[in-house]
Amino acid sequence: MENLDMNNPKQKILIVDDEPDILELIEYNLKKEGYQVFLAGNGQEAVTVARKVIPDLIILDIMMPKMDGIEACRLMRSMPEFKNTFMVFLTARSEEYSEIAGFNVGADDYIAKPIKPRALISRINAILRRNTFTEDSFENKVEIGDLVIDREAFVVYQGGTKIVLAKKEFELLYLLASKPGKVYTRETILKNIWEDSVVVTNRTIDVHIRKLREKLGDSYVTTVKGVGYKFEL
Repeated sequence: MENLDMNNPKQKILIVDDEPDILELIEYNLKKEGYQVFLAGNGQEAVTVARKVIPDLIILDIMMPKMDGIEACRLMRSMPEFKNTFMVFLTARSEEYSEIAGFNVGADDYIAKPIKPRALISRINAILRRNTFTEDSFENKVEIGDLVIDREAFVVYQGGTKIVLAKKEFELLYLLASKPGKVYTRETILKNIWEDSVVVTNRTIDVHIRKLREKLGDSYVTTVKGVGYKFEL
């Protein structure tokens, strides 16, 4: 099932699902788009294949035998070789608790069943484009939509108008904008922005988000209920 060909320079996607029809459908559509595709039938096999090919993106079903998607994601997120790999859950389970569990173990996004090929391809293309905005690739001035983020001056230009932010407001915006569309949990935000400060609470994050929205408008930062926040392109 692995079908390994590691000399192909195309972006690599690993699909993990215990339903052969789902694997076949997604594989067919991704290969049409020029992606290099690898397959696994459960979480345990996914970890084995992923360590061999180091995919750019992994699509994981949640409910699988031997090792479910949540545990496989948790395990791979603990391995440094997957620090730049996107992990997306493919699931028919729409309950909020399963989404929260996925984001808490490091998922980047969700794709819902039943699979709609055109919507699937559009979502995957958008997720992989997020690499454009990773922290390592940021320059002193970064343009995202009508925003220009100036890291040296700690200011943001919106449609040519200068927006002055407090230091923590800027750091929070920069963190969210570094990967548009990625959901950042409150724990991740606290760790990255406030580090080990014992006086910071979730309320502190909410206040800074509110201030960003007051200065930039409501369209950039979206609340993901029960999880955290994300920056919208």
